[in-house]
Amino acid sequence: MKLSIAAPTHLVTAFAFSLGLCYPAKMLDLPRLEDLIAQMGQRARVAAAALALCPTSQKANALIAGAAALRAQRDAILAANARDMAAGAAQGLSAAMLDRLRLDGARLEAIAAGVEAVAHLPDPVGQVIDTTQRPNGLTLSRVRVPLGVIGIIYESRPNVTADAAALCLASGNAALLRGGSEAVESNRAIFAALQAGIVNAGLPADAVQLVPTQDRAAVGAMLAAHGLIDIIIPRGGKALVARVQQEARVPVLAHLDGINHSYVDKAANPDKAAAIVANAKMRRTGVCGATETVLIDRGFAEPGKIISALLDAGCAVRGTPDVQALNPQVTPAQPEDWDTEYLDAICAVTLVDGVAGAMAHIAAHGSHHTDAIITEDAATAEAFLAGVDSAIVMWNASTQFADGGEFGLGAEIGIATGRLHARGPVALEGLTTYKWVVRGTGQIRP
Repeated sequence: MKLSIAAPTHLVTAFAFSLGLCYPAKMLDLPRLEDLIAQMGQRARVAAAALALCPTSQKANALIAGAAALRAQRDAILAANARDMAAGAAQGLSAAMLDRLRLDGARLEAIAAGVEAVAHLPDPVGQVIDTTQRPNGLTLSRVRVPLGVIGIIYESRPNVTADAAALCLASGNAALLRGGSEAVESNRAIFAALQAGIVNAGLPADAVQLVPTQDRAAVGAMLAAHGLIDIIIPRGGKALVARVQQEARVPVLAHLDGINHSYVDKAANPDKAAAIVANAKMRRTGVCGATETVLIDRGFAEPGKIISALLDAGCAVRGTPDVQALNPQVTPAQPEDWDTEYLDAICAVTLVDGVAGAMAHIAAHGSHHTDAIITEDAATAEAFLAGVDSAIVMWNASTQFADGGEFGLGAEIGIATGRLHARGPVALEGLTTYKWVVRGTGQIRP
């Protein structure tokens, strides 16, 4: 194939992707990064305008076709992921990071199924939130509309490429995706499959774009793209999210830490509590919904059972002296342990004075992400659910359920811990805003 020197930049980029290339912008002879992001943003805005008016059925067809392409390209995607895994291991990525990065047949099928699930969710665009009629006869409605162009900056997890693309498309938004270098091969393979589905359904190819360089300056260019990108959603480590929150000139939807707590109340069933705590910590230690601190009521009859459940599951336990006294395998907890998101098989444990003590500890050390109480006392549970200021609060359930799919939202684009716009797992509805629609019969204001 021969490209003219005058070929548009985005065609050169697409050609580079088709050859399996992904290099810094200067090696692709692309414009400087600010111009590259500006060009992508401008094309995304055009695509977003088309998507906002796109029928639900067409968006759904695009996602179903994308899911089929993911399955059809299974071997290529897994081979790309194997290259990422090998490179990650050579670079010394932690076990938690490698777990986030790893794909296998089951995980890839879950990604494809998640894309399909989004296709079948109710379309929020055009939904009427409420309608009122003024005394002068004007009818006022609040109607859901897309946010516009969403920039997603993420690390390690290749599933975010599919989740973000699916959710943005289904909610009528265009997406600019900037994945981490750890998953560059996986992200490109997944993106190629999804884009094939988008184009086959007759939607603009620019509806979802993948930034074609791993140069870190591309992140800065996205954060400064005021007027082109409407909102930034970071998904990754604390350093990435902190940078985005500090430097962004556009709104940000994010959570910084997942310092989650499981509180075992004195009225908890010991067997149930042990099973929930072990799952909350150890099912997958690298997810943001994993429990990092276990709080045990001093009045609970079998605290040793909780400690043993963690140790037997392969978790290192760091505890206060009274917790150390329960099991010799517990090592001393340091002050920083109460403020650490381990994302590993490590857990901090302390005893507290009832539900009030648990809530005080969570208020002092939590990150407003997910916190759970385990108890058979309904009144105590309701006090906890009402009193803990977190995006997600749970009763007798593992914190690992902090996931958009488990909430029936299909895939999620992230979990927001702030208080504005959206909170908790952010899916289709969280990617919309609303406008006022006013209908009159000739009214004029006196």
